[in-house]
Amino acid sequence: MTTQRLDPRRLDLQYIALQVGYWALCASICAYQASILQARGFSPSQMGTLVATRCLAGILFQPLLGGWADRHPQVPLKLVVDLSLALSLVVSLVYTFLPTLPFAPTVLVFVVLGGFEISAYPLIDSMAVQFIRVGVPIRYSLGRGIGSFSYAVSAVLLGFQSARWGVEATLLSHLVLLVLEMALVWSFPTFQAPQEKQTQSAVPLHPHSTLEILRSNPVFAWMLLAILLSLTAATPLTNFLINILQAKGGGDQHLGLACFLMAGSELPGAILFDKLRRRGVPSGRLLPLSMVFVLIKSIALLLAPSVAVILLVQPLQMLGYGIFVPASVYFVSESVPPADQVKGQALMMSFSNGLGGVLGSLAAGRTLGLGQSLGMGANLMVLCSLTCAGASILLALFALSRKRG
Repeated sequence: MTTQRLDPRRLDLQYIALQVGYWALCASICAYQASILQARGFSPSQMGTLVATRCLAGILFQPLLGGWADRHPQVPLKLVVDLSLALSLVVSLVYTFLPTLPFAPTVLVFVVLGGFEISAYPLIDSMAVQFIRVGVPIRYSLGRGIGSFSYAVSAVLLGFQSARWGVEATLLSHLVLLVLEMALVWSFPTFQAPQEKQTQSAVPLHPHSTLEILRSNPVFAWMLLAILLSLTAATPLTNFLINILQAKGGGDQHLGLACFLMAGSELPGAILFDKLRRRGVPSGRLLPLSMVFVLIKSIALLLAPSVAVILLVQPLQMLGYGIFVPASVYFVSESVPPADQVKGQALMMSFSNGLGGVLGSLAAGRTLGLGQSLGMGANLMVLCSLTCAGASILLALFALSRKRG
């Protein structure tokens, strides 16, 4: 199917459906993963290790899948995505129906979930970017914002499901949503570059290695490090939100509402990003802004005296992660050569939700245990996030100064 024969409005709606399905899928495995692991008897340190393992697997697999996709443009991205989700489905069946799995086999489960389910997302992004780069008006940031709203609504519904049938029941929803997302991915049109674009190119485009991309683009490389620190700060505030709530007397009944307020606020953040972009604000300048709001959220959670205040703090996500996600995707599109776009998006995801998620999860597990022994509860974890958030802002400003140089 060529771009000339595509219905842009239908394609836009199909991409929004992909985002809705994927983020509902993420809610079913991420929003209550700490509660599930806690209920299965794992210690805070083991919980942190498992969540970090899932993120680390994403780091290792994302550049490999992205690089392979760049080298084999004749293979539709949607086929790579569906095969990745199919592997995740097989392992999820084991994880769901064997709740007494010991620690070591559970680590293997999280390796596959991270290696293929997380790694599918930058490829889904690239499915849209392919069309955007040839002028098809897909509203990426709106789709991503609606995806966040889908996460929010799903988290609330999963909370009701958890209250009615137990937290393990959320894993059944995960299985159903995996199958649904695979169907949505397969229904998405296969990208074919316009013929005139192919014939006008005098010099073929060759993908570069990861090291070549980073060496030739110091702004991109330094910004990746800043993003790594920012997501190291943000990960404990989301993946271990249940521990922050418990420290103030809350529980699973408050987690769904907190996730709804947090993820739901990302939709207006995405709409705001579109408005700022239309006014010519560069995506690179919006990234430090998102990091500032991660810092503000950390401070607010550290000082929060009650569950009610913790809930009121969650909409700060609008100008934090809500701005960061579309800004990071467009930053890659503007900073990386066309031949390296899939790998560039994979690198961004590897450093953000990948390596940032690993370091954030490990730090959360260690600081939660240490905080309990020191009588600080979750405050030590939040203080660690605050420190990383401040460092990320300084590093992002340094990256932008390299651009001016």
